[in-house]
Order: sequence, then structure tokens, then C-alpha cells
Amino acid sequence: MQFYYGERTLARALDEAEFWKHQEAEHTVVIRQIVPNLEPRFVMQLQQYELAFNQAKGLVVKYIETLVRSRGNVSRSMQQQILEFLEKALEQSRQLILLLDRILAESEAVRSNPVAPIVINHIRRESEYFIGIAQAVLDYANKSR
Repeated sequence: MQFYYGERTLARALDEAEFWKHQEAEHTVVIRQIVPNLEPRFVMQLQQYELAFNQAKGLVVKYIETLVRSRGNVSRSMQQQILEFLEKALEQSRQLILLLDRILAESEAVRSNPVAPIVINHIRRESEYFIGIAQAVLDYANKSR
């Protein structure tokens, strides 16, 4: 993400978060679909992440609406709330990556499905991309204080 957005950096970061939380929710479904015999403990964890990602996306929409209504002139406390949310969204993605690593390492169903590791590793890289974006925004915001 480029930082020429200036005052719009938070809005751009929220746009990215909305997109990636939607993607991550869909990815949990994709994994369950391509590995229909996935171990129940992993199915349950992926379902929990799907719910969490959809809830995070709902919060993103709320923050975007706040920015739009305020024409980008939000209070310091609202900016802080948004930054804290982005930090949590980043951590949520990190935790998903850890789960994907466990699935790759421990799931017999994944090991016996030649397509599953390829798809899961692709999903992992996409979450890493979002982490990079979110971390860059947080670093930029912390330097701007």
C-alpha cells in the first residue's frame, strides 16, 4: 500500500481490512470444501474463524461509515480505536496462519489430498499480505504521532 494517501491512510487501511476479512472468511469455507474429510477439530476451528472474520468485517464497515460521515475528520480517540482494531485484525490473521500451519503439519486428510496443501499455502500467503499492509499502516501511524 502506498502512503501518499495522507489523511486517507486510515480509510485505505480499512478498505483493505474489509476486503481481506471477507477473503479470510471465504478461505475458511474453501478449506472445508476442498478437504471434506478434514478432522472435526480443524473444521470447528475454521468455523470459529469464519464467524470471527465476519464479525471483524462488520466492525470495519462501522468504522468506514464513521469516516465517511465525518468526512475523515475523526477524533483522536476514534483514530486510536481504528488503530487498535487494525492491530486486532492483524493478530487475528496471524492466528489463522498458525492454525493453517497446524493443519498442514497434523492433518492426515490434508496430506492425502494433493491439492489441499497448495491451496492452504496460497491462503496463508494472502493472509501474510494483509498482515504486511496492516503492520505498515500501524508503523506509519505510530511514527506520525
